[in-house]
Amino acid sequence: MANGLILHLHIIGCLLLLLAVVHLDFPRRFSWKIELSSLSLMNRQMIQVHTFFIALFVGLNGVLFLSMAEELLQPSPLARAITIGLLVFWGCRLVFQFLVYDSALWRGKRFETIMHIVFSLFWSYCLVIFILLFTIQIQ
Repeated sequence: MANGLILHLHIIGCLLLLLAVVHLDFPRRFSWKIELSSLSLMNRQMIQVHTFFIALFVGLNGVLFLSMAEELLQPSPLARAITIGLLVFWGCRLVFQFLVYDSALWRGKRFETIMHIVFSLFWSYCLVIFILLFTIQIQ
């Protein structure tokens, strides 16, 4: 099971690095120059700064899974704490996909519906892998 989890952590790592890079296109893709222009300077910059740090965190998660997958499989207090943090973070992300984002954002829109499904599956996949990782940590 350990070798399979290493492969899955590497896959998740690659996908998270890709997601971090995709964040670079958010201002263009979501027309931030127009959409955010009505916000106060504080709110506009808060969105931009938070998006940067989310992308950085997602990218660093990707690096972690690519470079330290074997270490995450070794039961230890640090690996267990990291795994619990991953479970909480990505579990919340999956819950938000369904309970925070309004279905009006994607329902009836082809691209947005596909992205909703893809990300729902991806967050679910991450959560399953982190649950399996956690089972190793508590043995």
